[in-house]
Amino acid sequence: MCIRAGYAQAPVVVLAPAADTPAQLAGASAAVALGVPLLLTDGPADDAVAAELVRLGVRAVLVIGGASAPDGIDAVSLAAHAPVGSALADATGLRFGEVRPVDVGQELAAVAALGRPATAVLTAAGADAAPEDIPEETSDATPDPAGGSVLPQVSPPEPAAVTTVLTDGHPAHLAAVATARAAGLPVHVVPGGDPRASAATVDALAGSGPVLALGASFGSQELLAPRLASAATGVQAPGGGQLVFPTAPGAPGKRYVALYGTPGTPALGLLGEQDVPATIARAQQLAGEYQALTGDTVVPMLEVIATIASAGPEDGSYSRMRPVEDLRPLVEAAGEAGMAVVLDLQPGRTDFVTQAQAYADLLALPHVSLALDPEWRLAPDQVHLRQIGSVGIDEVNAVVTWLADFTRERALPQKLLVLHQFSLRMITERERLDTSRDELALLIHVDGQGSQPAKAGTWAALQLGAPAGVRWGWKNFIDEDVPMLDPTQTYQVTPVPDLVTYQ
Repeated sequence: MCIRAGYAQAPVVVLAPAADTPAQLAGASAAVALGVPLLLTDGPADDAVAAELVRLGVRAVLVIGGASAPDGIDAVSLAAHAPVGSALADATGLRFGEVRPVDVGQELAAVAALGRPATAVLTAAGADAAPEDIPEETSDATPDPAGGSVLPQVSPPEPAAVTTVLTDGHPAHLAAVATARAAGLPVHVVPGGDPRASAATVDALAGSGPVLALGASFGSQELLAPRLASAATGVQAPGGGQLVFPTAPGAPGKRYVALYGTPGTPALGLLGEQDVPATIARAQQLAGEYQALTGDTVVPMLEVIATIASAGPEDGSYSRMRPVEDLRPLVEAAGEAGMAVVLDLQPGRTDFVTQAQAYADLLALPHVSLALDPEWRLAPDQVHLRQIGSVGIDEVNAVVTWLADFTRERALPQKLLVLHQFSLRMITERERLDTSRDELALLIHVDGQGSQPAKAGTWAALQLGAPAGVRWGWKNFIDEDVPMLDPTQTYQVTPVPDLVTYQ
C-alpha cells in the first residue's frame, strides 16, 4: 500500500531478503539514496514481488544479500553480508553519509530518519564498518553505468497523494517506511497508534493533508479519522499532546494537581482566596511539589465551580450560575500558563446537560474540561443541606454523549469528564457508565473527608465494581481531613491518584 501511495512507476527497485534485517537496513539506505522502492522477497518464486515489479515497470534491480532477481531483469548484486561503506557506494555510484550502527529494536526509527542527500548507511549494531569506507569522490547524483552499474538513471517520483506516513512501530513496516522516505514522504513512529498521544506527532501533523497509517494499532477508519482531524489542528493540550492520560509504550504519562473553588469566594475553596495571578502561581507551586515524586508530567489544574449550589430557590433550580464572562479571565489566564481547567457543575434541580451547554464557549477552549457534582443534583422535592443529591446514570451518559460530540465536531483535544462521588448512591447504576467515547477520559473523584482510615475506606469501597478504564481522583481537605496527607503520602495511596485536588 505504501509503495502505491508513493510510486506509480519505478524503473529501479531495491530487493532484500524478508528474513535478513541487516540486509534490509542496507537496502533501506540504498533505496532512500536512489529514491526508489524497497521490496522484501521470500525467494525467486515470490509471486507478489514479481507482480509489483511488473506494475512498476521495473527494468533493473539492486539486489542486497541473498535476495534473487527475477529472470529478464538486469541486476546489480551485493554480497550476502550486509553491505556497508564502499560496497554500497560502488553499487550505486552515489555519495553516502556516515555509517550508522542501529541497535536491535531501533531499526524502524532509524529508517524513518533517513533522508537525502548523503544518506546514512545503516548497519546492524556490531557490524564491522567505518565512515572512511565510503569513497569521497562518488557523486550524489545518479549512478554511472560506466562505473560498473547497470542501473538506469532514475528521477524522484511525482508528488504523492499522501503527505505523511505514520507507523505504529511494527518491525514488518521497515520496507514500507524506507519506500516512503525514498518518495520524500515524512514518516513518524506512533507507538500505540494514537496520533494525539505526543506533542511531537501533533506538531508534525499540524496542517497535514492525507495521511497513510501503517499498523493495526491505529484501529478502524472510523476511529482514526477524528483523531487525525484533531491532531491536524496542531493544538497542544496542557502537558503536551492531545490526550488527557497518554499511555504510549515508553512515554511519560500525565497526572494533575488542582486547586478547587470559585473566583472571589474564599469560603468555597483555595482557588478563591487570591487574585488571578496569585491563583495561577499557587497552582503551579503545588503541582511542582508532586513533580519530584513521579516520572509522569504533573499538570497544574484549576477546578472552577461554575454553578454553585444555593440555599434559596434562585430561579427555581437552587443553583446559581456564574456568568461565562466572570470566569473567562481566570480560565484564559490558566490556558496561557499551560494549565488545565475543569468547570464544576452543582446544578440543583436543573439537569447536568442543560448547565453544561450554558458553558459551551468555555468548553470550546482546548484546555477546559467538565466535572459533575452529584451531591448537589436535587430531585424536584429536595433542598440542599437537607438531603444529599444523586444522579441517574442515564443523565450522566447524556453528558458523555453531548460533550464527546461537542469535542469531536470541533476537532478539540481529548477532554476530561470528572464524576464526583463519596457514596455509591450518588450515581445510580454506575456500572452502566458509557466509557466508549474516544473523545473523553473519565475519572471518578473520591470526595470523602475526615479521618484517614475513613477516607481510605471510601476510596476502596468506590473502586469495587467501578467501570473498567476509569481514572481516579483524590481530594485533600485543608481543614476537614484529620490529618491531611502531604504530597508524598498522597502518592502512596493505591492506586496512585491521577488527579489530586485541594479544597
